[in-house]
Amino acid sequence: MEMQHTAAAQATSSLNHIPVVETPKVAILLCTYNGDPFLKDQLDSFIRQTYRNWIIYASDDGSSDKTLQILQQYQSKLGADRLSILKGPRKGFGKNFLSLVNNPDIAADYFAFSDQDDIWHEDKLKRSIASLNPETIDIPSLYCSRTRLVDSNGRPIGYSPLFTKTPAFRNALVQSIAGANTMLINNAARKLMQLVSSHATIVAHDWLAYLLVSGCGGHVVYDVVPTLDYRQHDGNLIGANANLKNQISRFRKMLTGRLKVWTSKNLEALDSIKHHLSIDNEQRLRDFELARRSGLLTRFRLMKKTGVYRQTLKGNISLAVAIAFNQI
Repeated sequence: MEMQHTAAAQATSSLNHIPVVETPKVAILLCTYNGDPFLKDQLDSFIRQTYRNWIIYASDDGSSDKTLQILQQYQSKLGADRLSILKGPRKGFGKNFLSLVNNPDIAADYFAFSDQDDIWHEDKLKRSIASLNPETIDIPSLYCSRTRLVDSNGRPIGYSPLFTKTPAFRNALVQSIAGANTMLINNAARKLMQLVSSHATIVAHDWLAYLLVSGCGGHVVYDVVPTLDYRQHDGNLIGANANLKNQISRFRKMLTGRLKVWTSKNLEALDSIKHHLSIDNEQRLRDFELARRSGLLTRFRLMKKTGVYRQTLKGNISLAVAIAFNQI
């Protein structure tokens, strides 16, 4: 790890001497809160990116550890034109990310969400941008990927679930397929996110982005190749849901009503952009909302009509159970 940091430090010191080619600009939207144990690894992985035209916008949500000091140290090395430090709204990680999405002073062609404790693979940005067609800049577009799971020391311990079904609004209504830490969106997708009411309660900004882009006829790319190391530790706000224990835990919580609460909050957020949905998805949303208020037989009929699905067999079984118990 020490050799890695030394190499990263050398890269940092020479970064300003590397000319930035005229390519699409990427705003890396980094949210921090008491992240000093792993933040340097995350920042170093930005510096090692083979794609160079980026600027980091770090929104700190009131850290009381050395997070701000670390950010300031890297800012002094990179320059304020490569790393901008902002104050977060202190209303949770979802609101913090949306504060960056809504910040009018942040201008770029693409926007990459980042956690504070992951390690990006060197080709993450290059791969993300190459996956989105630059000729369709007016179409909301979102890239996301699988992740490699690592422990608190950075040792690989597995992978996030592999999904093979086509990303779609029918899936997004009942499932979020990838973490925000893997996501890259274009300006058209950002504008959709900016339309969401500031009063809406955000379950997770990654799920919100997936709902908006897929619902409004946008382009969603799910890459089966991992693009980062997703660190698993006690400080994770949302885990990877990769092992059986976590899946059983989430299934139990679903039966206690957590999924239903999440769905209600997602629908509240969608209410802000209903008129931007495609015609088919607008009707699908109406049927979905009506199904949640209906009796058992009508609920199943309407849910079948919407075509909602999850990515795995286990997921679809749990979905059927949720529909049966009116917990969706």
